[in-house]
Amino acid sequence: MSLESITENVDEAVSGFFEPIATWLGEIVFYAVPVGGTDLPLIVAWLVVAGLVFTCWFGFVQVRKFRLAIDVVRGKYDDKDSAGEVNHFQALTAAVSGTVGLGNIAGVAVAVSIGGAGATFWMILCGLLGMATKFVEVTLGVKYREVHADGTVSGGPMHYLPKGLAERFGKNGKSFGKVLAVLASIMILFFGLFGGNLFQVNQSYAQLVSVTGGEDGAMGSSAGALFFGILVAALVGIVLLGGIRSIASVTSRLIPAMAGIYIAACLVVILVNVTAVPAAIGTIIEGAFNPEGVAGGVLGALIIGFKRAAFSNEAGLGSAPIAHSAVKTKHPASEGLVALLEPFIDTVVICTMTALTIVIANPASWSEARTDESIGGVTITSDAFETVLPWFPYVLTVAVLLFAISTVLTWGYYGLKAWTYLFGRSRTSEIVYKSLYTLFAVSGSLLTLQTLIDLADAVLFSLAVINIIGLYLLAPVVKRELNTFLEYVRTRKAGGTDGDDGGKDEEPAKATV
Repeated sequence: MSLESITENVDEAVSGFFEPIATWLGEIVFYAVPVGGTDLPLIVAWLVVAGLVFTCWFGFVQVRKFRLAIDVVRGKYDDKDSAGEVNHFQALTAAVSGTVGLGNIAGVAVAVSIGGAGATFWMILCGLLGMATKFVEVTLGVKYREVHADGTVSGGPMHYLPKGLAERFGKNGKSFGKVLAVLASIMILFFGLFGGNLFQVNQSYAQLVSVTGGEDGAMGSSAGALFFGILVAALVGIVLLGGIRSIASVTSRLIPAMAGIYIAACLVVILVNVTAVPAAIGTIIEGAFNPEGVAGGVLGALIIGFKRAAFSNEAGLGSAPIAHSAVKTKHPASEGLVALLEPFIDTVVICTMTALTIVIANPASWSEARTDESIGGVTITSDAFETVLPWFPYVLTVAVLLFAISTVLTWGYYGLKAWTYLFGRSRTSEIVYKSLYTLFAVSGSLLTLQTLIDLADAVLFSLAVINIIGLYLLAPVVKRELNTFLEYVRTRKAGGTDGDDGGKDEEPAKATV
């Protein structure tokens, strides 16, 4: 029996078993209601409303404290003797690597095809709102993280939900929080294996095959697929062995490099068509409020834009706090401010650059995609770049590979923290997980398992429901932490002592948010 037939049989068997489960959970999690002629997934509304609430609650912190966030990333307020494993910049790049991926390239193209150019405007707005949500969840992640005896750190919703709820609501809060923590760990682990690992390897392999001659090319055979899977698994396994420090060391170089390559390519297309930029911006703004050919009109464009942004930056899902919790700091809100830059980079910058490039280049495939849903998002984006850079498909392949590997690395770490929360931090436990994760990377180039990937998406977004409930309940804690850090910053600027409050939550008398 050939390798192809074996993988096909596995795909069919897995799909047959899990398809009813995936369909059932997907219908619940992504349940949509008709609004103005189009469908609004309630989970998207849940995420967007959270961003709006936290934006107002913290007085537009993503705008007022944006410059301070940049200063923190630059190391201006570093605490050299603080517990933690990585600096602010490394924590940011590790978390960004988990969100920046194929969705920024293909997903945006699909969004502007379905929702028109105007979807870009609403995508940017949703990204800006998501910055506030990310600030809240990451502040809590650092506040309630667990620093182990060996200096390593564990954080995320599985830690701040039980600890934070116990602190605020006593015994009942603790019991409720523990239940939520177990559910959160299961959801993160499941998505990590299938969405953050297998799917990324599968899509990057597909792009590699497309530029090397297709199924008849050098990488189109089952042997090529197996070789690619083993190579990615080996790279991931080696980096995972080093923990978050190793991952952060790689991503702190990989993320700026891959983002730089991609943005530079976007700028080339934009500069070559610089005279079309004003018209393109006008098309985006007009399409946001007066879209043509979009189901649901303005609401349709808004929903598509919000959906793309919410699915891209993961604000409110509880995943990013796991990476950010490893930061070296005594002030949780300092990393919360750093984290609000994440949706800005992912959605406001990279997603917008993709959308603007497509609108300006206006490739034929973009118009065709409005009536032919079989045209993939990667094809549209690639065609947009190819109008100026004929060799761009090869650059795009490199970008996709870099995006995929960085995502696999970060989700490997997220999954590890979920695994050890469920099964303990023993050396044996960690080895079992890392072996399992690398095997999934190998299978990613061989198996499609679309049903399990769909199920993983539903599982991850169901985490947003319980996570955001926790964020609402713990928002007062975040406000105190922000006030404490702002007082520390004011003290530093005044030339006084470092203002360290020893980690207490008491709000300084003169501090205001």
